[in-house]
Amino acid sequence: MKARVTIICENSVGVSLDVLGEHGFSCFVETDNGNYLFDTGQGLSITQNSLALNKDLRSIKAIMVSHGHYDHTGGLPAVLKQKGAVDVYGHREMFAQRIWSQGDVARDIGIPYRRSYLESLGATFKLGTKLVEVGPGVYLSGEIPRTSTFEKNDPNMTLISSDGGKVNPDPMVDDLSMILDTDKGLIVVLGCAHAGMVNILNYVIRQLGDKHIFAVIGGTHLGFSSSQQFDETLKVIDQYNIEHLGVSHCTGLEKASMLHAHLGKRFFFGTVGAVLEG
Repeated sequence: MKARVTIICENSVGVSLDVLGEHGFSCFVETDNGNYLFDTGQGLSITQNSLALNKDLRSIKAIMVSHGHYDHTGGLPAVLKQKGAVDVYGHREMFAQRIWSQGDVARDIGIPYRRSYLESLGATFKLGTKLVEVGPGVYLSGEIPRTSTFEKNDPNMTLISSDGGKVNPDPMVDDLSMILDTDKGLIVVLGCAHAGMVNILNYVIRQLGDKHIFAVIGGTHLGFSSSQQFDETLKVIDQYNIEHLGVSHCTGLEKASMLHAHLGKRFFFGTVGAVLEG
């Protein structure tokens, strides 16, 4: 299968077109068997950027959601108003109530819309915990087992359980990734990698067999990583001989520069307008 991944929402822009940057992530995926959307950003730029980049949101066969944070799901109404009826894949905990807090500052960071409202716009939610093949060669990972000892949850994030109790830090069990099985190898697309890149990549290999990981693109969450986590992540990138790493969103300039120094030409910034072909 041939695939083309174009980032349409991200913190920064990398093309001189009529595009906007926002804190969030979304990418448009074109394959031999149809088009798909992975995440939707905050909703501030997805319509503008998709038009500027000539990516027709009406053409998508399905939407995949990496996790239930506002900066990955806020654009759902904008997409649904263009597309209409469409399957939306994600984890069954994606609608959980979530709070980010630091000091005296607290804000709701969960999905900013009720499920019933999104369904009224055409969404048919297909939520689960297992790996699912959304289309030929297009997978949503399912829940990622947390097996590493050095990839930690963000202590500032709190989950409000269905009975009103608080779980801190939020375990982010709904963190999912997209996998494309292309002619060049696997492309792993990360939303935020709250589950940890090492956990994600090891899980992908276990699930899809000993296949070559051609590229990883998306939010790595390494901007919040310890030196041990960062070093162990570099080892796994080299171990799997990953040919391209395009970092986005929650990587941070400091860790991005360190990745660039280590990877050289294998590294690129996954900004709005960035394209990866597999």
